[in-house]
Amino acid sequence: MVPTWSEPLAAAASRVVGGPLGRHALIGRTAFWTPLRVILLVTVAVLALGWLGKSPCLQQYRTDDGTLALDWRDNRQYVAMCYSDTVPLWAIQNLDDPAALPYRDPWVENAGQPEENERYMEYPVLTGFHQWAAARVADGWAGLAASVGWLPSALPVVLYFDVSAAWLALAWLVTVWAVHGLRPSRPWDAVLVALSPLVAVHVFTNFDALAVASATAGMLALARNRPVLAGVLIGLGGGFKMYPLLLLGPIVLIGLRRWRDGSGPPRPALLTAGAALATVVAVNLPVALAWPAGWGEFFRLNRTRAADPDSLYFAVSHFTGWAGFDGPLAAGQTPEVLNAVSLVLFLVCCAAIALLAWRAPRTPRLASLGFLVVAAFLLVNKVWSPQYSLWLVPLAVLALPRARILLAWMLVDALVWVPRMYYYLTPENMGLSPDWFLGTVLLRDAAVVGLCVLVVRSVLRPVTDPVRAIGLDDPDWPAPAARARVGA
Repeated sequence: MVPTWSEPLAAAASRVVGGPLGRHALIGRTAFWTPLRVILLVTVAVLALGWLGKSPCLQQYRTDDGTLALDWRDNRQYVAMCYSDTVPLWAIQNLDDPAALPYRDPWVENAGQPEENERYMEYPVLTGFHQWAAARVADGWAGLAASVGWLPSALPVVLYFDVSAAWLALAWLVTVWAVHGLRPSRPWDAVLVALSPLVAVHVFTNFDALAVASATAGMLALARNRPVLAGVLIGLGGGFKMYPLLLLGPIVLIGLRRWRDGSGPPRPALLTAGAALATVVAVNLPVALAWPAGWGEFFRLNRTRAADPDSLYFAVSHFTGWAGFDGPLAAGQTPEVLNAVSLVLFLVCCAAIALLAWRAPRTPRLASLGFLVVAAFLLVNKVWSPQYSLWLVPLAVLALPRARILLAWMLVDALVWVPRMYYYLTPENMGLSPDWFLGTVLLRDAAVVGLCVLVVRSVLRPVTDPVRAIGLDDPDWPAPAARARVGA
């Protein structure tokens, strides 16, 4: 598949370097610059741009007493739009204390105030221990730099950010590699994952790249007839963030649909789902048994938090004056009705997707159903943190590899960050009113709904599916003629 022959955007961009590939051009004669290596190099460039975007929040200065401090004066994190959760979490979540262990050791929030309470690590188990390990590596580097005298060093929080960023960058390289492996006949589709504006803005905003890499690598393992390995990787992804487990529904659906149609046994789907659930239990059970209060903090916070500003509920409430399903909430009050409504809406969406999978003229592709499920979860959930959009990037590219459409959505989604930062700055500090931010949130939601419509169309009319148009069935599923390998 030659992009400059089949993709209008690639053909237009190629005019800068002489136009589309010629019919008699010699292809594959270079020993080093393979498509994968070029794509990974592009990924490294975008990741470097992402780090530079966060770098203003890593600046240091000397206080009046000569102490070195992080320069977040005058709301730099919002004015420079460089905010990353990694930086404040260093102190907030006890990561600056080498003796503290996540989930075991609490800290006191709002000490001495009426709302004082005991807190624990608020992330899923693997993300929590990833942060702790990165913090300890940062401590080790600081100690080594102090002892030898010639190694570069900085504030511990800056070193912690850089160590975390290195692992997140590696995770996104794995994601790009996996997408490339899933599309051997369309290798340049992975460029869309590498060049995504969402990567430049959000890959270092939080730790979601770890879950995305696990989920995408799990899909690649399944496509290569290794269902147990696929389940283990998806389960590990569930240890970083819960969203990779959403892919199990589409996997089981496709396995059952293929079984019904006589095109393959359900064994790969069942093995993948079983291995994923076993891995999630194996990762979580030791922590849950040893420190149940700390392990349950993630679930407690997700249950008690109100609708975030990025959610559809908050935007509708702001523009209409609606008080929300629960009405005004007191501090710490759980939005019980909102939780129930969000869950019911998601289950309704899942039922509709299952019906689509069962009634479609051909078995839908895994990427198509996976994208629909994850997009539905984000649209009806009460929280859509900005970095959650990274979840959709590889799935969207695999489900709907149309460059212009995807880049338009990614650009809109990435630009939500600008009014978001100035919304948090507040008008009193020369920021923006909520209308600008919430307006872009609704625009982002509309763009994702539009992508869902196009994916549903490709399921109902397979002739419009750009992947199936070149003669492929489902490159994300084990080939029917191949015997699935159950071991890693």
